[in-house]
Amino acid sequence: MNGMNRLKTLEEKETLRVIGLMSGTSADGMDAVLTEIAGAGLQTRVRTLGFVSLPYTDEERAAVLRLASGESGGSRELTLFHFWLGQRSLEACLAVCEAAGVGPDTVDLVGSHGQTLYHLPRAGEYLGRSVRGTLQLGEASVICEGLGCPVVSDFRVRDLAAGGQGAPLVPYAEYLLYRRENETVGLQNLGGIGNLTVLPAGGGPEDTFAFDTGPGNMVIDQLAERITGGAKRYDANGEMAAAGRVNEELAAWMMQDPYLKKAPPKTTGREDYGAVYVNRLQARAEELRISPEDLLATATRFTADCVKIAIRDFCPVKPDLLIAGGGGCRNSTLMRCLRRELGIPVLTNEDLGLDSDAKEAVAFAVLANECVHGHPNNLCSVTGAAHPVVMGKISV
Repeated sequence: MNGMNRLKTLEEKETLRVIGLMSGTSADGMDAVLTEIAGAGLQTRVRTLGFVSLPYTDEERAAVLRLASGESGGSRELTLFHFWLGQRSLEACLAVCEAAGVGPDTVDLVGSHGQTLYHLPRAGEYLGRSVRGTLQLGEASVICEGLGCPVVSDFRVRDLAAGGQGAPLVPYAEYLLYRRENETVGLQNLGGIGNLTVLPAGGGPEDTFAFDTGPGNMVIDQLAERITGGAKRYDANGEMAAAGRVNEELAAWMMQDPYLKKAPPKTTGREDYGAVYVNRLQARAEELRISPEDLLATATRFTADCVKIAIRDFCPVKPDLLIAGGGGCRNSTLMRCLRRELGIPVLTNEDLGLDSDAKEAVAFAVLANECVHGHPNNLCSVTGAAHPVVMGKISV
């Protein structure tokens, strides 16, 4: 069957078996979710069949973070990384099929976000021109060859070309899956970066607004790794932060972060909250003679403060409740900070019978489904794009 006929067959099927793949800014591993998606657009219905997360080794994670810093890696290494991540993506697809007890040959479609290595939504001068850009790697053809089904990848670039920020992309899927008629729902992802989506009660896609709130786990994770000399990648359940106390002087210094004052549409990442930021933060903590536990406690509350400021200053419609997802919702210290700072009900995806870890991977399965149906799958009100576009490149 040729490529065009294969895509036409997908469009005609009532239900598709779709894998969503996601490797996030925390660079912990490759998430893969196997879903069954019925319909498209406002009729989209999703059922999760299985989820796996294949962790990266310390060497692999170090390579991701080094390349994502923008300070190293040439064309040879980026080429090798691109195909290496394609292989890891295929392994994740096969693993989630095995976990769900289904054959890989029954998969209809894959939506692969890949790994963001650099994201520059703000224009800079390059070779005499003003240029913006974004780079997600993970060769889709490797997945396509291994599974024998179409793969949709490289979603962000089409929105960026249309004048958008290329992020956040998950809100489109959130609108399809979480909207309510009589309640304004806030969705806060607590991955490496924090992302907020607000779905006004009874609103349409054009009423949805979303933006990055600032760091989610990114700063906390880096501090935990440094404090423990690499023994831990993150502060499990917020236990180290719980042993400390917030230092208000350091907290006030952190609140001067210019990103917090920037109006949406806006997006951020490791370029703002990576190693350089954490170096500055640790230097300031040393000047104030703050203990490691107090530093972690302060950084943890800062993530919650970022969410509070985002809602207070930039949400024209305030959420009636907040649903938290991502790895940060397993940090009980962070969740306590959120509930205390926000003063509204704060739930997790698990409270709704869903899986917080799988949420972003599910979103890219949905975005891929929309792509093969020819539906625009960005939200201009969120990304700032000049018009709706169909995001994703299709490999068949």
